[in-house]
Amino acid sequence: MSEQTSLQTLEGTLERLTFQNEENGYTVAKLVPKGKNYEVTVVGTLTGVNPGESVQLRGVWTTHPQYGRQFEVREYTVQLPATVEGIRKYLGSGLIKGIGPVNAGRIVDYFGLKTLDVIENDIHRLREVPGIGEKRTTLIARAWEEQKHIKEIMVFLQSHGVSTGLAVKIYKQYADQSLAVVRNAPYRLAKDIYGIGFKTADKIAQKMGFAVDAPERIQAGLRYALGAFSDEGHCFAWRDDLLTAAAELLEVPREACEPQLDALIRLEELIAENGESRITNSDSASKIQNLKSKIEQAIYLPPFLYAEKGVANKLRQLQTSARDRLAVFQNVEWDKAFAWLAERNPIRLAEQQQAAVRMALTEKVSILTGGPGTGKTTITRSIIQLLQAKRCSVLLCAPTGRAAKRLSEATGLEAKTIHRLLEVKPAEGFRFARDQENPLDADMIIVDETSMVDILLMNHLLKAVEAGSHLLLVGDVDQLPSVGAGNVLRDLIASAVIPVTRLDTIFRQAEDSYIIVNAHRINRGEMPVCNGPARDFFLFAADDAERAADLVLDIVARRIPAKFGYDADRDIQVLSPMHRGAAGVGELNRRLQETLNPPDARKAQSVHGARVFRVGDRVMQIRNDYDRQVFNGDMGRITALDLEEHTLTVNFDGALVGYEFTELDELVHAYAVSIHKSQGSEFPVVVIPILTQHYMMLQRNLLYTGVTRAEKLVVLVGNPRAIAIAVHNDKIAQRNTRLTERLLAWVPSSARGYYNGSQ
Repeated sequence: MSEQTSLQTLEGTLERLTFQNEENGYTVAKLVPKGKNYEVTVVGTLTGVNPGESVQLRGVWTTHPQYGRQFEVREYTVQLPATVEGIRKYLGSGLIKGIGPVNAGRIVDYFGLKTLDVIENDIHRLREVPGIGEKRTTLIARAWEEQKHIKEIMVFLQSHGVSTGLAVKIYKQYADQSLAVVRNAPYRLAKDIYGIGFKTADKIAQKMGFAVDAPERIQAGLRYALGAFSDEGHCFAWRDDLLTAAAELLEVPREACEPQLDALIRLEELIAENGESRITNSDSASKIQNLKSKIEQAIYLPPFLYAEKGVANKLRQLQTSARDRLAVFQNVEWDKAFAWLAERNPIRLAEQQQAAVRMALTEKVSILTGGPGTGKTTITRSIIQLLQAKRCSVLLCAPTGRAAKRLSEATGLEAKTIHRLLEVKPAEGFRFARDQENPLDADMIIVDETSMVDILLMNHLLKAVEAGSHLLLVGDVDQLPSVGAGNVLRDLIASAVIPVTRLDTIFRQAEDSYIIVNAHRINRGEMPVCNGPARDFFLFAADDAERAADLVLDIVARRIPAKFGYDADRDIQVLSPMHRGAAGVGELNRRLQETLNPPDARKAQSVHGARVFRVGDRVMQIRNDYDRQVFNGDMGRITALDLEEHTLTVNFDGALVGYEFTELDELVHAYAVSIHKSQGSEFPVVVIPILTQHYMMLQRNLLYTGVTRAEKLVVLVGNPRAIAIAVHNDKIAQRNTRLTERLLAWVPSSARGYYNGSQ
């Protein structure tokens, strides 16, 4: 007997969804069988279903060892609810914008079983319901029509495992053309819609009959594979590596990819640079000049090639321009200048710090790098004081809102994010108002946390720097590189064509902090000193992920608040090297939310797949959103959630930003975040699980970055062996970039080696 003929049928009304995976539609729901008054559990891929709907399911009964008897769904059909209570649940589920639980009750109480017929055929009668005015009726009418179109797409896509949220996005992107695009050009979905990757689009395309070796499929796979390289921080991929990755992804012979890659290059969708050597970030300037390696094509997505060339060309222009808006500092008597600073500040600049101040004010472009406690902020303040004394103008910026806020607090001047400084214009195709045609008006521009700046953003920033202005790039080159593609700060320093001061002395006021002492120990490849007399750096022993996770919860919720008085929800940040596992970001977020912001009848909440968003939750933006002016890594707190309007509001450091429920895949919870995502932020207290299970991620710069996020207290949860693995692993993941080479290409060898301080 075939499986098809052995399937059983189960009909009933969906009572509630207890779990739904947004990515694949896998759902756990409670269903009341037709004519019964008890609930059964149903599991399976159920996209586009809502509480209150009547469903006919085909599948098999199984017994789960933990959850007991449940119906495993293989096929299903959905009908509109046929009972008053079913209609009430259906409308109150959040399906229709403008109808929440309260208004659903009012409408169903008024129209009873005729409710859905009224909404479908005579919706203006809703104004008869107390509390439902013309404005809300219009909103409901529009949402109902939109939902009907979305339902069509749902029916079409449900066999392809596309989630409800993605189907809504398809409709928002293409409106009435949605089904035509899905049927005829499914690979467009991966390019046009955030949240739909190549694999989802490819699954749909295969169902539409696209051949495995169709040119459209292979070209889309090549673009996706190259995009995956940039997601890992590379500006380009070597041709051989790209072809290998695409062939594996597409499961086609490598030979099938060759002509399609050449076609994309002819169409200028991808750009190949010929006749270059395979060189890595870590190669010294002299090695780059003498390197003899195989000739190979570097394949770029156009924006990354243009950005690399743009950064190198603009730095050359700045360094060689005869115009100098700070020419007044060329003839300063520096002994007197530093004596003047000493009279006005409690901290006297060391010799190396004085050299950094002088360099920034006399060189058109310079770099200031060093670890915590080495005086970067003191130098920045001194530069600003001297600029102000000469009535010179200065602009301050940093990659993130938190970093900009810290810079402002440290200097007493306004500091902006780079995006806001450049005046991004999302309505004009995400154009920056500040560029080469409309440059920033400043004698000096200071950029903090430069290690976080990727190649694309650095290119936009440099376009807006006027040729006579000075540019000071401040950052810690030993931290993790930018989340985006490139390794800008490290590449600039490696070129040795830009003046650099590397600070390596911890000053007395920082020596009492084991956070700073241990950060430098880690950076030198030495084990940190834990549980020492400074009482600001601790290790709690745990050998497995489950024990570590339990300890993290106890330390955050009980031990630190009790011993040190820090607020568990506002002062303590958990940073994890990994996303998965019991001590990974995902599971820690779930448990920390339960502990720090549990369900409360007074707090509105909305369920989205496996996640619950609740008023009071800490959240993080995970993609650049130029319309809202929030960017990847920005952290905030949910302050409002409207179940009628299907909207949610997040406070990002004072800026209130609204989201529709269909856009919540841009947000993740932030009780725990990855160390990569924490860059540019500082927290009073940092708790870091570090285990041998994290082996693949245990690197010196990762642990160093995590530790340096803390201002007052660091707590490691794990074992010394895992810490030792990280401390001794100083291999920095190589990124494919050519910025160093481009900088060296136009600088004579006699001008290289421009470096001040220890290397």
